[in-house]
Amino acid sequence: MGSCTVPKAPIRRKIHDLLLALLVGSLGVVAALVVPPSAHAAESTLGAAAKQSGRYFGTAIASGKLGDSAYTTIAGREFNMVTAENEMKIDATEPQRGQFNFSSADRVYNWAVQNGKQVRGHTLAWHSQQPGWMQNLSGSALRQAMTDHINGVMAHYKGKIVQWDVVNEAFADGSSGARRDSNLQRSGNDWIEVAFRAARAADPAAKLCYNDYNVENWTWAKTQAMYSMVRDFKQRGVPIDCVGFQAHFNSGSPYNSNFRTTLQNFAALGVDVAVTELDIQGASASTYANVTNDCLAVPRCLGITVWGVRDTDSWRSQDTPLLFNGDGSKKAAYTTVLAALNGGGSTTPPEGSGQIKGAGSGRCLDVPDSSTADGIQLQLWDCGNAANQQWALSGTGELKVYGNKCLDAAGTGNGTKVQIYSCWGGDNQKWRLNSDGSIVGVQSGLCLDAVGGSTTNGTLIQLYSCSGGSNQRWTRT
Repeated sequence: MGSCTVPKAPIRRKIHDLLLALLVGSLGVVAALVVPPSAHAAESTLGAAAKQSGRYFGTAIASGKLGDSAYTTIAGREFNMVTAENEMKIDATEPQRGQFNFSSADRVYNWAVQNGKQVRGHTLAWHSQQPGWMQNLSGSALRQAMTDHINGVMAHYKGKIVQWDVVNEAFADGSSGARRDSNLQRSGNDWIEVAFRAARAADPAAKLCYNDYNVENWTWAKTQAMYSMVRDFKQRGVPIDCVGFQAHFNSGSPYNSNFRTTLQNFAALGVDVAVTELDIQGASASTYANVTNDCLAVPRCLGITVWGVRDTDSWRSQDTPLLFNGDGSKKAAYTTVLAALNGGGSTTPPEGSGQIKGAGSGRCLDVPDSSTADGIQLQLWDCGNAANQQWALSGTGELKVYGNKCLDAAGTGNGTKVQIYSCWGGDNQKWRLNSDGSIVGVQSGLCLDAVGGSTTNGTLIQLYSCSGGSNQRWTRT
């Protein structure tokens, strides 16, 4: 910290400061690492934490479970966006042609609104869950039926639904990048465009989304095909506002760190993005945190919806993929998501320079031998006033030393070397400084860690899964 000359404090101020210091010491409170006066306080629920950054955290709700008090207690407390799991799909809302039935859909909608939540509409045009009468149509008759369905459903909810999944799952799996062979596709390749134009006319206020699965990995053909369609729509003025990534991650379709690249590239086309049906096989805490951080890193990411409340409510319950166990208890993944949302929602700390001291070791984050070379791994060392221990936090979350070198993660996995490197603006050089003393990599979601919990001079610094240990807690002085 810089110093300045100030008048000598009166004796009353000295006594006050002494008492304050004793109180802090007795409570074992580590000096706050982040949390400037303007920062948000950490929120205790997912929806409230997401709201800090202008996002939502939602869930899929089934009307048949609204009589389950344990289910509604969790859903009411934690989420601020609702998607009807099946109740707004085609077979539920138009079981007979021209005869609409919104009883189950309205039950979900009314519960959401009465509990202060917004609603996503899912879905208007889809090859699956079509009623028998629609399955038997083709060509122009099917096209007219699709348009009539869009008009009928959107008229019922006009001005009430914030986002609609207008078209769902229109691309084929695999490496072809082709459209899915469905009765809707066989009605003409322009059917998706027709659906979006009809939806815009039916409710101009709603955000209109295209929604699909296995499109999170940027390198996949299906992702590229969807990207080409959205780019074409934007170029030709087809009314598309957002793209939904279902994010059903499992061993056959695992999370890949390039998901953030996918979100960024779609957002660059001028559309919003959203994670719409998130569930993760085994509920990996680190993967849930990574997905959350990916959304937080993209300004046009509207929010995240998990596909169900508890594991027992999931369509793939055998995979235990959600944030709550069947008994309603919170999983480790819940904690990592909440921490990420709270970190992402806080205001960026102001610039300032000072040492970063390990809570367990009392030693400082140090560039060995005062080197300025790219790739030098950081260490713990006795604190001094030299420039190789002076870290300035930038307005974009970089920790800079020497003015032009950044705290840099050489990868995203456990054991990754933390080094200095010339600043270039990448997410591997951006950090969240949390009120619990942890320093978390924006790209990796992992914590700044003194290797092996060691406290000695020369202990190397790495990335590692956050555990709350004293070797992962730091103070800025």
